[in-house]
Amino acid sequence: MAALDWFATDVAAPQLRREPRRARTAPRPRAEGRRLRGGIVWISLFAILLVGVVAVNVAVLRANMALNNLNQQQLQLESQNQTLASQVSSAGSSLRIEQAAHRLGLVPAQAADTSYLDLAHK
Repeated sequence: MAALDWFATDVAAPQLRREPRRARTAPRPRAEGRRLRGGIVWISLFAILLVGVVAVNVAVLRANMALNNLNQQQLQLESQNQTLASQVSSAGSSLRIEQAAHRLGLVPAQAADTSYLDLAHK
């Protein structure tokens, strides 16, 4: 048996076959970052949409309140117009005018004393 010299330089160590190493490339950006950015974009869009919907609802509410105030004002004005029309009607009634004439000393004309004037003939 031959002695094995472990420190001998003339004996070559058996070489293992290795596959050639591939050059390392830059790591791919993770999909999680894209997902996170996409999620933030969608959340922002939905928030803006929600703010828009709330703003439209507030505008409609204000318009309805203004319309309600105008309707109430219209009803009050119509009531005042009816009251004034009633006052004008009562002021122009023949009974009231006759009473005012009696207070001034005027009397109705006799039917025999009345005559018609024909304006067509000069």
